This record gives sequence, C-alpha cells and structure tokens, in this order.
Amino acid sequence: MALGLTETSSLLMDLLRQAGGAAVIDGGLATELERHGADLNDPLWSAKCLLTSPHLIRQVHLDYLEAGADIIITASYQATIQGFAAKGFSKEQSESLLKKSVEIACEARELYYERCNKSSSDETEDERILKHRPILVAASIGSYGAYLADGSEYSGIYGDAITLEVLKYFHRRRLQVLAEAGPDLIAFETIPNKLEAQACVQLIEEENISMPAWFAFNSKDGVNVVSGDSLVECVSIAESCKKVVAVGINCTPPRFIHGLISSITKVTPKPILVYPNSGESYDADKKEWVQNTGVSDEDFVSYVNKWCEIGASLIGGCCRTTPNTIRKIYRSLSNRPTSSAPQ
Repeated sequence: MALGLTETSSLLMDLLRQAGGAAVIDGGLATELERHGADLNDPLWSAKCLLTSPHLIRQVHLDYLEAGADIIITASYQATIQGFAAKGFSKEQSESLLKKSVEIACEARELYYERCNKSSSDETEDERILKHRPILVAASIGSYGAYLADGSEYSGIYGDAITLEVLKYFHRRRLQVLAEAGPDLIAFETIPNKLEAQACVQLIEEENISMPAWFAFNSKDGVNVVSGDSLVECVSIAESCKKVVAVGINCTPPRFIHGLISSITKVTPKPILVYPNSGESYDADKKEWVQNTGVSDEDFVSYVNKWCEIGASLIGGCCRTTPNTIRKIYRSLSNRPTSSAPQ
C-alpha cells in the first residue's frame, strides 16, 4: 500500500540521514538486461522485458541492491500505454504491464531483504552487499522523446505540434497507473525541455498525486538542458512544486555534472540527485552507443566525492553504467566523512 506524500518524503530524508547524507541510486538497466541475454532491439527498449523476461528485470534489480543501491528505478522508462498499443495490447493489458514494473521492483526488494536476513555479515566474500537498510522504489516516467524511440530525449526538439496539453495527455494515464501501483517515488527522467517540465508539474497537481516525485533533466553542454532551454528555468519549475522532493541530472556525461550541480544549488534547497551516463555518445540513427567514447568506472567514481561536496546527495548511474559502477560509488560514499542529510 502506497504511503502518503508526507510519509514518503520523510522516508527519503530518513534514507539520506541513515546513509550519512548521501545515498546511492542504481545504474543502467538496458545494458545489464542485454548482458543477461535480453534482446532490446525494439521501440519498447528495456520495457520489452516486462513482456518477455520479467525475471531478468528482477535479477538486475537484485544485482544493484547487492552492489549497494538504496534506490532502484523501475523498468518503465520507455513503457507507455501508447507504445504498448502500437504492439497490439489493449488499454487494460498496457496498464497491467505498467503496474508489473513496480511489482517486480518491490519483489526484488523483498527478496533482497530475505537474503540480508539469512546473511551473517553485511558483505560476502564475492563483494555482495547484504546490509538491511531503507530501500526505495522509484517508478520511472521517461520523457515523450523516449516514447518516440528516435533519440529525441537527447535533443528535446519535439516540433510545434507538441503542446503543453499534448504532453499532459500523453503522460496522464501512465502517471496515474504508476502512482496507484504503490512505488515510493515517481521519477520523471531525462526531461529535455522546459515545456515537458511544466506539463509534468501541472499533471502532478491536477491529478493530486499523493506521493513525491523527483525531476531529472539532461544536458549536453553543461549549461542548459539538451533542448537549449535554461537549466535554471527548468529547475525553478520543479522547485515551485511541493510534491517534487528532489531535483537533478541524469543521462549526462560525468564531466558536465559539477557545473550543473552548482547551477541547481542556486535555485533550490531540495536534495540534488545526479546519475550520469558513462560519458559515451549515442548514435540515434544506428540506435546504439558509440564504443570507447566514455570514461572508466574508476574515472566516473573519482568525481563522486566532489559532487557531494558541492551539494549532491543522491548519486547513481544511467546508461552504460553497471553494478560494478554502483558498487564503487557505494564504497566511495561509505569511505567519506559523514555529513548531515538535507533538512
């Protein structure tokens, strides 16, 4: 059963306090699903596994929990009612698949707690973290561009036909269904422009969503969001909504994160989350990541304490990061001096 806004907001603050002021978000989902044998060459991308192999999604969630993640994000980033309809599924079937994404994550959390209860130590010889701690499930809502499956979330250019009302209509039922499924948070991810941020804030208010949300924008220049809209203006839109309890950046090269955090801290006192990609370039035409264009896990993690020092309190990874990345983030945060969580 889902908790109310106040209770769940308190859960996030409790998580940050118990984690010493900085908590760990999980890493890339699609890369790990493919490593486990999933074929994601489909407009549904990782959401395809809700149909074909939910057990793999559960396993990847578990892998991240055992790597030290405090927050796991559902496999619903590219799961939309419109996308499922294009595959011939009814509205009821589509809604059931959306709910399933939350159910799988919750099942993984319960399985993880069972493993923790059976373990005699917080860490096993094979470096699995089995530490009983608060774990939150964030239901992912990808941008309209993600649904298009043409890389538009990396440009934010939707065209004049896509208005505020069109975006609200597109997201409305998915938001309702995911909220009803009982996650702890709603994660609006890879928001590429100001218009979509406005649409999501208005929907949260109009639908009286009872649980908190986070907003994660993406950037390709370290200054603005990918559409060219001002990051400060986008963050200000999120800041204006009391139900948005954390704001930050995802799917952005690590080298840009420091400057983006600095900009965000000027606009909001809310917890700042950052979960960058590996720094690799995405080829939208080929629908693949360009090999050898990113940073190593060691280089990625070398940034983490600096991000925390300037204001980030929720750290993870996005595309092309792995449980190994998250384990290194967990260790890096575990070794830093304890600080106070945001009040």
